[in-house]
Amino acid sequence: MKQRMRIARLLGVSLLFCSLLEGCGWLVPSQMEAVDPKSFSEAAYLLGAEDVVKISVWKDEHLTQEVIVRPDGMISFPLVGDVPAAGRTVEEVRLELVKRLGKFMPNPHVSVLATKLHSYKIYVTGRVNKPGEFLVGHYTDVLQALSLAGGLTPFAAENDIKVMRREKGEQKVYRFRYGDVRNGTALEQNILLQRGDVVVVP
Repeated sequence: MKQRMRIARLLGVSLLFCSLLEGCGWLVPSQMEAVDPKSFSEAAYLLGAEDVVKISVWKDEHLTQEVIVRPDGMISFPLVGDVPAAGRTVEEVRLELVKRLGKFMPNPHVSVLATKLHSYKIYVTGRVNKPGEFLVGHYTDVLQALSLAGGLTPFAAENDIKVMRREKGEQKVYRFRYGDVRNGTALEQNILLQRGDVVVVP
């Protein structure tokens, strides 16, 4: 009987220790392996026109609604009017709303969640099997974009691929040598694409 009680106590201590580890947010090896590095970049996603965000204000159902980012980059919200959203993260939008709503209520508790990512569009053209426009809900690199387009055709110039990007009114070109990346070299060429980027496969 005493031995059973001793085992029960040991099990209880073990369970308590495990719960403390989880509560403190510590990572055990199996959890560390499960973490996707790209999940950290999602927190830095910059909103764009046509994206939809859900804004919730605690204890106020009238101030809980989904709003769309307009073509001018703004969102409209009760009490505060137009708020800049394009080019900002959801956290930056949340802080702006907290600041503005603070003029009408004490210590507003605001949450902002991107529910539909419609602005992150990329384009793949040229000698690929499925050229076109692609709407993706996460950051995508060049290799992933080529995969979305069904891969290269047999006649593609795989080492002369270009990424066309417009920045502040200027056209920039980034080179991509598919053969090098496929062989595990020059991996820095496999850049994350920005909204509106065009991958050209001659």
